[in-house]
Amino acid sequence: MTIPFSFELLATDGKARRGVIHTARGDVRTPAFMPVGTVGTVKAMYLDQVRDSGADIILGNTYHLMLRPGAERVARLGGLHEFIRWPHPILTDSGGFQVMSLAALRKMSEDGVTFRSHIDGKRYEMSPERSIEIQGLLGSDIQMQLDECVALPAGDDEIRKAMELSLRWAERCKAAFGDQPERAMFGIVQGGDNEDLRSESAKALAGMDLKGYAVGGLAVGEPQEVMLAMLDATCPLLPAGKPRYLMGVGTPQDILRSVARGIDMFDCVMPTRSGRHGLAFTRRGRVNLKNARHAEDHRPLDEESTCPAARDYSRAYLHHLIRSGEMLGAMLLSWNNIHYYQQLMQGIRDAIAAGNFAEFAARTEADWKRGDIDPL
Repeated sequence: MTIPFSFELLATDGKARRGVIHTARGDVRTPAFMPVGTVGTVKAMYLDQVRDSGADIILGNTYHLMLRPGAERVARLGGLHEFIRWPHPILTDSGGFQVMSLAALRKMSEDGVTFRSHIDGKRYEMSPERSIEIQGLLGSDIQMQLDECVALPAGDDEIRKAMELSLRWAERCKAAFGDQPERAMFGIVQGGDNEDLRSESAKALAGMDLKGYAVGGLAVGEPQEVMLAMLDATCPLLPAGKPRYLMGVGTPQDILRSVARGIDMFDCVMPTRSGRHGLAFTRRGRVNLKNARHAEDHRPLDEESTCPAARDYSRAYLHHLIRSGEMLGAMLLSWNNIHYYQQLMQGIRDAIAAGNFAEFAARTEADWKRGDIDPL
């Protein structure tokens, strides 16, 4: 029998929630961080390493995959899971954010968006229906509605126009998605940095009775306190029995503080992008391996970590690899960072289950502030 998509809320601690998303390809423990596999790969990592780090689900990018190798080709090759050798859950975004940030000569209309590829300039059209069709061809377990994302700062009139268009597109995506018990389509709350518009969007989407809800259009230039204020305005209006996903976020601190406001799912390129540029995330905070002070440091990033990249290589060697431009440096730091993010998520889940999330969050932030020079 095919397992229907569902969300089970297991525990709460304040507004923080611990749960599990049941899918046909396995369970996703929440709060969850989804490593970003933009073009079918989590950059600089084997997917076996991603899985071993504790990841239950990864994200694939509709915009990039539709351009190369093409959604129809992926479907002919057995779907994204088989193509990339990841038999576990996959969420695909709608492509809307990448159209905003990468595509040239884009034109928005009620029908959808017309744009030119950032790769070769070829013209494409993406309607809400086409976005869902592409995600269906990829075979993802969770699909996102097409929305219009507005970079901040922006005026209220521009934000309202995009929010209302996104709501109309959500209805069209829901109709195009149809009845697929084993998969889910999530709506996306928009509204920029305007609490009233966020509330209006959240209420309208909740009325559509979707299987999950995302908060989009944040982490696009606004201060953290603005992002958190938008979550304070939005999360209480979303159904308690459905997963809540904060798109494109973020730093470990962003994650801790967003979990405290009721968010269940996250994704961000930060751990792998930072790794490729010499920055490591650890329980002692951030470590910039480009700095000369690491040149003769025998210590590993974290002698207590279960990740070989963090435990088995000296900071001096990692510094050498990064300064030399060796790809192994990017691979090891990306591995460390993905592992640390998953370690953080497990700590969050355990703390919520034990009823001491606030204490865990305070202790974790205090450890980051202490820094990496002296051992804990």
